[in-house]
Amino acid sequence: MKTGEIREAFLDYFEAHAHTRVASSSLVPGNDPTLLFTNAGMNQFKDVFLGAESRSYYRAASSQRCVRAGGKHNDLENVGYTARHHTFFEMLGNFSFGDYFKRDAIRFAWEFLTGTLGLPPEKFWVTVHVSDDEAERIWIEEIGFPEERISRLDEDNFWQMGDTGPCGPCSEIFFDHGDHVPGGPPGSEGEDLDRYIEIWNLVFMQYNRDAAGEFHPLPKPSVDTGMGLERIAAVMQQVHSNYEIDLFQALINETARILRVDDLEETSLRVIADHIRSCAFLVTDGVLPGNEGRGYVLRRIIRRAVRHGNKLGAQGPFFYKLVSTLVHEMGDAYPELTKAQPQVERALLIEEEQFERTLDNGMQILEEALNKLDGKEIPGDVVFKLYDTYGFPTDLTNDIARERGLSLDMEGYSAAMAQQRSRSQESGSFKVDYNGALKLEGSTEFTGYESVEGDGVVRAVLRDGEEVGELSADESGALVLDRTPFYGESGGQVGDSGYLEGAHVKLEVTDTTKASNHHLHHVKVLSGSVKCGDRLEARVDPNVRQATRLNHSATHLLHAALRRVLGEHVQQKGSLVDSRRLRFDFSHTEALSAQQLRDIEAIVNEQVRGNTAVRTRLMNMDDAVAAGAMALFGEKYGDEVRVLSMGEEDFSVELCGGTHADRTGDIGLLRIVSEAGIASGVRRIEGVTGRGALDLVEAREANLTAVCDAVKGTADNVLDKVTALRGENRDLEKEIARLKQKLAAGTGTDLTAGAVEVQGIKVLAASVEGADAKSLRDTLDQCKNKLGSGVILLAAVNGDKIALAAGVTKDLTDRIKAGDLMREYADRLGGKGGGKPDMAQGGGVDVQALPEVLQSLPIWVSSQLG
Repeated sequence: MKTGEIREAFLDYFEAHAHTRVASSSLVPGNDPTLLFTNAGMNQFKDVFLGAESRSYYRAASSQRCVRAGGKHNDLENVGYTARHHTFFEMLGNFSFGDYFKRDAIRFAWEFLTGTLGLPPEKFWVTVHVSDDEAERIWIEEIGFPEERISRLDEDNFWQMGDTGPCGPCSEIFFDHGDHVPGGPPGSEGEDLDRYIEIWNLVFMQYNRDAAGEFHPLPKPSVDTGMGLERIAAVMQQVHSNYEIDLFQALINETARILRVDDLEETSLRVIADHIRSCAFLVTDGVLPGNEGRGYVLRRIIRRAVRHGNKLGAQGPFFYKLVSTLVHEMGDAYPELTKAQPQVERALLIEEEQFERTLDNGMQILEEALNKLDGKEIPGDVVFKLYDTYGFPTDLTNDIARERGLSLDMEGYSAAMAQQRSRSQESGSFKVDYNGALKLEGSTEFTGYESVEGDGVVRAVLRDGEEVGELSADESGALVLDRTPFYGESGGQVGDSGYLEGAHVKLEVTDTTKASNHHLHHVKVLSGSVKCGDRLEARVDPNVRQATRLNHSATHLLHAALRRVLGEHVQQKGSLVDSRRLRFDFSHTEALSAQQLRDIEAIVNEQVRGNTAVRTRLMNMDDAVAAGAMALFGEKYGDEVRVLSMGEEDFSVELCGGTHADRTGDIGLLRIVSEAGIASGVRRIEGVTGRGALDLVEAREANLTAVCDAVKGTADNVLDKVTALRGENRDLEKEIARLKQKLAAGTGTDLTAGAVEVQGIKVLAASVEGADAKSLRDTLDQCKNKLGSGVILLAAVNGDKIALAAGVTKDLTDRIKAGDLMREYADRLGGKGGGKPDMAQGGGVDVQALPEVLQSLPIWVSSQLG
């Protein structure tokens, strides 16, 4: 069976057994601060297992795309060198939300493996947790599995998604690849997990582990299973390594064809084949290469793939060319990949081209490091900086070192890499996870769509991430109410602020966030005290809420306008909406022209003037998508969603749970404040609406009036006045440059008369009056041409600062280097500098010491010559 056929067979089997087929969620977890990437099939059901979310079904099956390449779950360094490690993999899973438990979970798994797939029963080995007598009994008595092929294990058979969250004992199913592969069964002394391969893990969800490490029974015992699609494909296709299955072979063969590689067993081919999957799907799910967080992990994976391509002799960009083959193999199962193919190819190509430029930067950094080298070993921190900051391959650094008789401090490099890996793992948890602290079922009822006032009963009181009995005057913490008009931060919209008041307490709400389906009111107690069961009156700051609503609605109109002007490839990559401004990040590879910005602004304001009603409808997810509603990047949606429509003829239709204007005319006016790039392939627009837009217009009119006064013009002719002044200024700049060049030529000729000879080499050190950095370089070139061969140091004093330029003619750079000269003399003058062997620049501040320092140049040259 091909990989795609196995995936479909799994989903068909469980659909036939009353499971709802659920689409794979994004690789970017929605509203889960504990995860860097989606790394298991159960991630999208976490709140269901916790009892904080309900679905219309009690059984589900999915094929979930997963990435493990950052944070706690990081397999990156092993990928390509082992048979089964991947950055990207698909997890087949069936789930029970309080419906069936151990008996049916084991039965379903056994029937699918031995019945649907037709695998021989004698090829399996099973493990159970040491405490799980029930699971072992089911395997032996009900399935008829031999007791001698069951291992009882401890830690290996207790599953948890992370440090917190759902967990419980599990039963793992292993497949025996045969006695021609060395290794023993799980739990034995000879166990090496190579002959006996784990293919399916049946997790019996019984507990929720909180941040303190305590286990709490889940509301309903449930089931979460996971079977790696790549592993079961290897079993079905009778191969030992995952890289031998049809899907990987297609990618490996195409890579070999593009790079003209004959040996298909090259490890680098496997690395590239793995990495194209994670990179393509990450871009599809809205992640783009960057310098932090998820974007940084993606950048590392891309560059690792490109580095392996270079090892195979790649000439120019190649990685992006594999996207079409991936789409052919996986596009039917994941149509979003097919749709995003042009954007994926573009993002990977840009990153490949940028990486080529970083190689040049890396060479410059390496040259500077070699110039400073005292011994014969390049320090480990330098090697790591080249790799981590500039993406400079370590093996290339090693090749250059060998050519120059040097070695690498690999021990220091490994230490720096270990520190970086530790920091990466620690960053996997971005913020405090209140899910573990809250032991509440159900959810907070949000009443803020209809009103900014209301009342609610306190259900939980928290301080420093833990539940407490009460909060007293001057203390800060968080409250959960049963119902609230306060909007919890999500979808780019900031949380509401305002006040909560009770019979004997008053609290200021500084922010509102979400934990699971509960609203957390971050409060400071102004007077009195508050505890669970208290009834409070809630009042959202109406002015702040109204301004925020206008900016949020304008963001939706802006998104639609961008797609009209730039194209449908534009997708939201993040946003921030508060009472002062709107910020919108979107996918686009080029800076927007002034005309494009004017067109976008005009389209939005045309919709504003139309003053149509803003409409919201509750729909199921499938109907919403069919109606053309766009989902927000990184957001998590339930079965029922809010569909927001605004503008004439449904100009904008998106899924959004935020608060919005009643009519588009309430926005008043949108003015774009700025547009800039923030990452590879991502642009950012900032704007203001309502009162903020009018304030901006008034400020710009005031500036225009000031300019008119300065150039003695009016609003009608100020452009002509400024244009004329610019022309005059350019003419003056050209004249000044011409005079300085003439002065440099004359000065250079005059200065060379002061050169002295040291061991047969002409040495010149001089101060040049009135020179700036450019004219100092011009003078240096004139002196080098005049001398023909020599060492030169020139200085120019400007106020309390010294500009320095050093030059060594090319025939002498094997004996004396301008960079060494500059570092020495800039340091003597209280500054710093550096450069290439034939030319260097720097500066200093010790003006008083300059004459004596310049006089010492012949002595320094003599010492360098020995």
